[in-house]
Amino acid sequence: MTEKTNAHQASFRDPSGYIFHDGNTLRRAIKPIYFPQYNSLKDSGFFKSLIANELLIPHTETAASSDEIIITPENIPFITNPYEWSFEQYKHAALHTLKIQKYALSKGFILKDASAYNITFHKGKPIFIDTLSFDFYEEGTPWRAYKQFIMHFLGPLALAKYHGTEVFKMMQTHIDGIPVKLISSLLPTRTKISSVLYPNVHLLAKMESKHSEDYKAETKIAALSKKSQENIIESLYDYIKGLSLKEASEWGDYYNKTNYDETAFEAKKTLIKEWIKPMAPQKLIDVGGNDGTFARTVIDSVPHIIVTDIDSNAVDYNYKQVHQNKESNMLPFVCDVLQPAPGIGFNNTERNSLIERLAEYAPDVTMALALIHHITLSGNVPFEKSAEFFAFFSKHLIIEFPTREDSWAQSLLVRKREFINHFDFYNETEFEKGYLQYFTIEKKETVKGTKRLLYLLKNKNLEA
Repeated sequence: MTEKTNAHQASFRDPSGYIFHDGNTLRRAIKPIYFPQYNSLKDSGFFKSLIANELLIPHTETAASSDEIIITPENIPFITNPYEWSFEQYKHAALHTLKIQKYALSKGFILKDASAYNITFHKGKPIFIDTLSFDFYEEGTPWRAYKQFIMHFLGPLALAKYHGTEVFKMMQTHIDGIPVKLISSLLPTRTKISSVLYPNVHLLAKMESKHSEDYKAETKIAALSKKSQENIIESLYDYIKGLSLKEASEWGDYYNKTNYDETAFEAKKTLIKEWIKPMAPQKLIDVGGNDGTFARTVIDSVPHIIVTDIDSNAVDYNYKQVHQNKESNMLPFVCDVLQPAPGIGFNNTERNSLIERLAEYAPDVTMALALIHHITLSGNVPFEKSAEFFAFFSKHLIIEFPTREDSWAQSLLVRKREFINHFDFYNETEFEKGYLQYFTIEKKETVKGTKRLLYLLKNKNLEA
């Protein structure tokens, strides 16, 4: 059987198989070199157990020959990457990986890859998505993916504890994980007395430097018992589980700082529900949606909802609500709309840019509430440029425009100081002029009790 020509760009590194698009369906091909592991994992009930415990994405075997086995995993509507996760999401992804390795070890297998990119969020929880990441355990051999786990999970989380969640963006420039030496150099000196960070980061960095010129791979790999490996996993699990973050943010309690009262707040919610209901959207994204308050007004009627925000604390709060309320159809993640995540990796195609993923997701409705004044006045983005951004992926756009009389808009304008006259274009007429290049106006109303206008726009180039 010939290799599919439409192989996904994210899987070319794996000699065991590859994923490919079959029309709109994503499938995974398994090569003969991996048949022994795959069949053993299947026949032993290993896959079945992981799937039953919601650790591994479910799949069905849809074709099999002596040349290739094809499995079809459950569809995941939207893939997020590590640099788009909040602190709690990152922690849960790390703990999820350790749970899998612990279980694999107990069944005579190992997790051969501990890449953070093998995890994404689905139905409100982390899920492992690389079904071919398992191998047979050989007695006495150390965990092959241990260092990768440190570079992808322990290192970024420990750095975030001391420097904030901005460090997660380093995973954009380090798709193979943050180098251990760099992690060690960025951690405070006092972490050298940590019983977890010293051996797993500082000592590892020292050993790595010591053997960096072993070009012939002559350094002996020390034997490690299964029990010792289990102890290491337990200590990493306990440390990561106990990690917390004290990071203040401007938007963490945004809804306590709004400039309109409860009546106006409820009027805005009502308007949004009334406009969305007749459209019966299957997918919706709330850009700059803070903790998901407004997206939750329609959570019972929309099958899949994405809520993004620049503020990691707001995303964390939203993620905790998703857990608490068991909301399987809401996906929160971190996004700076002024600098969306780019395509990264080899050829810049291993991980798609955010805007490419959004275009593929193709939301029926995009919401951008209390956002345009920040994009325009803080980001200096002209109306026609932000309209172009939303038009790239939005069929319908519900956008809130705070007029110049709105106190938040006034505050942003005042901060322009001597350049305030350069922003005379910030008005209702120019806003509509910019957005009408890409959209038509379906509805327009003032939110009662505010100086804000709410628009329902329809993309001129995309079918509803």
